[in-house]
Amino acid sequence: MDIAKLSNTLLEIFYMMIGLYMIVTMVFTIKDKNHKTRIGTSIFWGTLAIVFMFGNYIPSILVGVLVVLIALLSVTKQINIGTLKQLDETFANLKAEKLGLKIFIPSLSIAVVAMIIASFTYLSGTVAIGISATVTLLLTFVITKANVGEFLEDSNRMYQSMGAFTILPQLLASLGVLFTAAGVGDKISSIISGVIPTGNILVGVIAYCVGMALFTAIMGNAFAAFSVITVGVGLPFVFAQGGDPIVCSTLALTAGYCGTLLTPMAANFNMLPAALLELKDKNAVIKAQAPVALVLLIVHIFLMYTLGF
Repeated sequence: MDIAKLSNTLLEIFYMMIGLYMIVTMVFTIKDKNHKTRIGTSIFWGTLAIVFMFGNYIPSILVGVLVVLIALLSVTKQINIGTLKQLDETFANLKAEKLGLKIFIPSLSIAVVAMIIASFTYLSGTVAIGISATVTLLLTFVITKANVGEFLEDSNRMYQSMGAFTILPQLLASLGVLFTAAGVGDKISSIISGVIPTGNILVGVIAYCVGMALFTAIMGNAFAAFSVITVGVGLPFVFAQGGDPIVCSTLALTAGYCGTLLTPMAANFNMLPAALLELKDKNAVIKAQAPVALVLLIVHIFLMYTLGF
């Protein structure tokens, strides 16, 4: 089996696993007699599970219909959090004290394992993340000695807390592809060309980094913004002036993440933590991150200008 085929096979397995987690949430929802929108929420998780597990094997028109169904359920406010088993804070605190710093091993292992796989194999980055997440799950069982029931309950709690925001990254990434196909990048290029003086590398770098951050803040996803801003700003005003494609494109993508820190559109990063922490100010996470994001954006401009040319 060649690497490309192996990567695709593993990716399908990971999508199947995600779909199974969603089915677990659907079952929890169906069994929740006190859930005010039990039927609608169950249909949402079941439909989403079908798309994740069998999206490659069913007609694209049917996938489109299922996506429209999901949208209708969201618009009609049929997707809500049900009755979740409350955590025993005393037990949780005792467990945390017992584990100490070992509690951070699973979180850190995601990045470490993914980096090792991406660096020393030819598997795709997405597959590397899937493998690292699986390894991390096994580490979590070993370190915490949790049982399968606790894992399923926590998975259900996480998915229900995220709700419709679960599919926001996929939708925003798709939106980026649609914007590029529709020529939004070319339109942005024509607008900016009347403002940015040609031949000025620094201004081009600033436009590329700031454009990535702003468009990411609008769309909530740097991957969705990358194709549009790279076509509209990166190619004519950075790469065409001698910018290293690898260095500049990498820094542009991470500059977009500065915008991720500043927007409620990045719901899974900014709004969900505020909800899980039960903060009164829904934008508290964004406000705390804003100074860091602005400093990092300036650093990105400096790095692209000095390292990319």
